Amino acid sequence: MRLAIRDLDVRFGDRQVVGIDELSLDPGEIVGLAGESGSGKSMTTLAVLGLTHTVGATVRGSITLDGTELTSLSQRDLREVRGRRIAAIFQSPSMSFNPVFRVGSVVHGALRLHGMTRGQAAEAASQAMRQVLLSPSLLDRYPLQLSGGQLQRVAIAIALALRAEVLLADEPTSALDVTVQAEVLELIRDLREREGMSVLFISHDLAVVAELCDRVAIMRNGRIVEQGPASTVLSAPKHSYTADLLAAVPRISSAGTT
Repeated sequence: MRLAIRDLDVRFGDRQVVGIDELSLDPGEIVGLAGESGSGKSMTTLAVLGLTHTVGATVRGSITLDGTELTSLSQRDLREVRGRRIAAIFQSPSMSFNPVFRVGSVVHGALRLHGMTRGQAAEAASQAMRQVLLSPSLLDRYPLQLSGGQLQRVAIAIALALRAEVLLADEPTSALDVTVQAEVLELIRDLREREGMSVLFISHDLAVVAELCDRVAIMRNGRIVEQGPASTVLSAPKHSYTADLLAAVPRISSAGTT
């Protein structure tokens, strides 16, 4: 599986909010898309998912998945791609779950939407919950009865159950405490190692990107100003904006002060 973005142009009327010349995601690769809030990272996610119309934006350019052009697909065909081949998790996992429905109702509904029978959905959901180290009994609870980290794991379980090839992770750990953040990052690594899933990891946190990602693309004002191997870009940046972002990352001094 290869996701490739070329000449992507996302606009609100005449105002361009994303202008990406080139960005790709190879099989089993974790690529970080990093930059400040408002730099266009989340709009890029919506473009890949075919959901920019929901916020009133228009898209031009090319987004291909294994050579299939996604921007020309109908919404009906895109629904087959979303979830089944490209899954997404977001910053606030609670927003992905309706508080009046049990977690299992949401999970089973997503699986049945993609063709599973009731029995298949129940079995796949239980198996995926165990894969993300959660008890299937949590499916009987309401979202407010689960922690943010647990809900994020449930969202990842849906992607696992559907055997998605690509995971779009949009600030998936920024709303979590440090300990739970580390657990979710480890789970994402495991998805790549065990399932071969490719991950586009969107974040403003360069420390997390450096820890997790193979490659990184630095985004500013809707454009990618620098990209390459994460170890190279984040240790010897060529663009002044990347250097400024790195300079803003808190560091612990030898004396124990920041």
